[in-house]
Order: sequence, then C-alpha cells, then structure tokens
Amino acid sequence: MMRAKLLLADGTRLEGEGFGAETDTWGEVVFNTGMTGYQEILTDPSYCGQIVIMTYPLIGNYGMNRHDIEAQRPFVHGLVVREQAKGPSNWRNEQTLDRWLKEYGIPGIAGVDTRMLTRKIRARGTMKGILTTGGASWETLAERFQSHTLMRDQVARVSTRSIHASPGYGPRVVLMDFGAKYGIQRELTRRGCDVVVVPWDTSAGEIDQLAPDGIMLSNGPGNPKDVPEAIETVRRLVEKVPLFGICLGHQLFALACGADTEKMTFGHRGSNHPVKDLETGHTVITSQNHGYSVRKDSLKGTELILTHTALNDGTCEGLKHRRLPAFSVQYHPEAAPGPLDTGDLFDRFIGLMEERKQEQEGTVHA
Repeated sequence: MMRAKLLLADGTRLEGEGFGAETDTWGEVVFNTGMTGYQEILTDPSYCGQIVIMTYPLIGNYGMNRHDIEAQRPFVHGLVVREQAKGPSNWRNEQTLDRWLKEYGIPGIAGVDTRMLTRKIRARGTMKGILTTGGASWETLAERFQSHTLMRDQVARVSTRSIHASPGYGPRVVLMDFGAKYGIQRELTRRGCDVVVVPWDTSAGEIDQLAPDGIMLSNGPGNPKDVPEAIETVRRLVEKVPLFGICLGHQLFALACGADTEKMTFGHRGSNHPVKDLETGHTVITSQNHGYSVRKDSLKGTELILTHTALNDGTCEGLKHRRLPAFSVQYHPEAAPGPLDTGDLFDRFIGLMEERKQEQEGTVHA
C-alpha cells in the first residue's frame, strides 16, 4: 500500500494511505462541504493551485464518468479524504477515482482526520501545504516547503488560449474565460445564445469587433487583483452592453466599478450555502467556491447596489449597477454541482440583452 504525507504551514503532519499519482504537490489547502459532486469539484478550474479537503467522509463511491467534467482537464493540485471508495457502484461509472487521478498526475491522501483539518482551517484560515505520495521524508518536505510560494498566475493557466464559438440563433454573448466551468456555456447555449469564448486577456477593442449583445464574466481562480488587465477591460465594456458576472467575474465587476475586495479567512466552498435576495426577500440555496469577497463597505460612493448577502456570514453575494444593465453574483447559478435555485439569472441576463436591442431598434426607427 502506498503511503502519503501532508504537511501544513502551521507544522501539522498527517500520514495516511496514498492514492492517485505517485508524486509530490503543493498548494493552498482548502475544504469543500459538498456531499456529492467531487468530479465537478476536481475539474472546476477555480481550484487551480489548491489541495482540496472533502468534508464528506466517503469520496469516490459513484466513480468517474466523461459527462460530469467541468473543464478539459483538472487543475486541482491534490485531494484529501477520510475514506476513498475503491469499488464504486453507479450505472454511469467508467473508472475509479484512483485511476482517474493517476491519469492526470494528481496525488491523494486517505485515512486522515478531515474533520480536524476542517476545524483547523476554519480557525486559522487557509494555508499552504505539501502533499506527497512519493515517499519523501518529513525533513525533505520541510525543505521543499520553504522553496514554494502560492501561485499568482492561475487565471492565465486555466483560461482558453484561443477564441472559439458555439453558434446559436439568439443574442451573441462574449464569454470572458477566467477559468469558466462548462456549466456556464451550457446554460447560455440551451437558451439559444450565440456564445463566443475569448481568453482572459482579450482587450475591450477586440471584444467590440465581435459585436456582442452581452458580456459574461466567468468564474476563475485566485485573487481578482492579480489580473488588473481584466479589470480595465471590464471597466471599458460595462458602459457598452449588458454584463453578467459570476464568482471571480463578480469580483472583477466590483473592482471595475470602484469597489474593493478582500481575502476571506477560509472562503465559501460547497453546494449548500444560503443566500438572501434583498430585493425579493427570498432565500436560495447556492453552490459556491471562492476565497475572496467584495467588501460591502467599499460600495459607498460607487454606482453599485448590494442585491444579495450570505446568511452564514453576511458577506456580499450579489450586485447590480445603479444605471447600467449590469449585475453579478458571487455564487454559481450554473450549479454544477449544486442546487438549481438560481438558474433564472441567465434568463434575466437574456432579458437585459433583448431590452437593449429593442431600445436600439427604437432609436434607429425614430
């Protein structure tokens, strides 16, 4: 049996059963509270550079399949579980979690106290960690620990390298890919949108040439302030066409409009987070994955209006522009994995594009 070791920045040492690839990895150690959806989590580009602890005790029990991936390949750096299911049972299963991780060079550790780790991170915050299934000693890991720093270029690593399209009969949406989950494009195309996906660093001028009816700002990994070029691009685009931001896109929208963001202690990662819609008074259950949030006190003096808050900690979960057809949410309405409470936000986005088009046609006819 392959052994594995996990070393955290605070000196915590854990040893357990290794699975997946036989290698060393490092990254920011975070936890996710989802009871299902580990495949979508592992392939969510927002986890680039992170070692993920799953709080649900049994992972891998329904295997892996080709249909539930959220990106071409996983960008997560490691996986920590209480128990790894070695004999998955599901009619859609195509291979075990262990085999799948081996294919992509990702190590995992099982048989450790994930509840203790989660409580530690909740108290002290996310921290750097090194995970090895390659047999390195604790002394070697400690030496390597000092030479690694956390990533700052995750968006560039996960974004598409070229422009590509999913033609449709509806409004043209330019999807800025900061690490977009497939779910966003699925929600747009199933509503008939003509979707053009562009790299994260595409300029406002280049996007103008695509003649979009609307702009979608995708989710993605890391600190939004690490992509200042994108903030400037959003600042130029928001005045031109309807805009909808999700997760990192929400934070970039806020920064482009003069608000500020901050790093959270341990973030929100899971598929059961309650959010209150301040305009309707309704509460929805949401899927979330982020380590930064928009500071509510920074909205003063901007043209942004707070529309949603997290019921667990009161953080900002949604914004809209006071005079422009632009809005954003911190959670994932494409919900993969997660509930389906908030899919109507895509309908709202399409409605804004249709209203803008009617206004333009009315101006021309007048």
